[in-house]
Amino acid sequence: MPSLPRLAALLIMASCSSQALAAASCDGKLGTSRVMEVDARGLQVGTKHFPQTLDLAEGEVVLTFDDGPFPATTPAALKALREACVQATFFVVGRNAAAHPDLLKRIIRDGHTVGHHSQTHPMTLADMPFDKAVADIEKGIASDEKAAYGTAGAHPRVPFFRFPGFGSSPELLDYLSKRGIGVFGADLWAGDWVQMTPEVQLHLVMERLAHAKRGIILFHDTRAQTVKMLPAFLAALQAGGYKVVHIVPAMSETAAVPQ
Repeated sequence: MPSLPRLAALLIMASCSSQALAAASCDGKLGTSRVMEVDARGLQVGTKHFPQTLDLAEGEVVLTFDDGPFPATTPAALKALREACVQATFFVVGRNAAAHPDLLKRIIRDGHTVGHHSQTHPMTLADMPFDKAVADIEKGIASDEKAAYGTAGAHPRVPFFRFPGFGSSPELLDYLSKRGIGVFGADLWAGDWVQMTPEVQLHLVMERLAHAKRGIILFHDTRAQTVKMLPAFLAALQAGGYKVVHIVPAMSETAAVPQ
């Protein structure tokens, strides 16, 4: 059996080799251009809903997916992202996370960020009594945490939240701000809640991106048309010279991969 120093050296060499192999397998792919650490405290971004957005250069995009995890479609979305060597952010619904914990863990193991999207996806939280809306938000966060990591603490490991249907209110925004949870809107969306072919959707989102030039893009990994479009969309990003930025919380506690 190797000595402890020898064993440590072997482990380091194995880690470096796996990283080199991963880098080699991503040669010529779209890839993730950079990782942006985001301070969630007081954060409210996405120009469709707020005056400001993330500090992105022209040509930089953040890919986000709402409403999963969903076994019929999410695995195909993960496959497309993996083949392009791209990381995204998934805003998951608590009841879906609780129903499909293995799929949620797969999202995290693939290197994606998991944010929160309420427990039941009401339309909208702003139309509910404040205490019931808060309860749905908090239950969703707890469901996501337990499904991914086995436990839920006082503060989520990833303090990112997106309102279902963007139905926020000043009172709920203030509540999340005081909790240190950042709120994400979007800068552009594919409109994939409307039935259309993958080809039409691709044309629509690329046209909107050409106009916006950068930003947080909203998709739904529960939509079959989006999942079918995704490989062509990622190829179009690469052909157009766009760069993908992966967002993670500053001082992240998500280094441990769920077992």
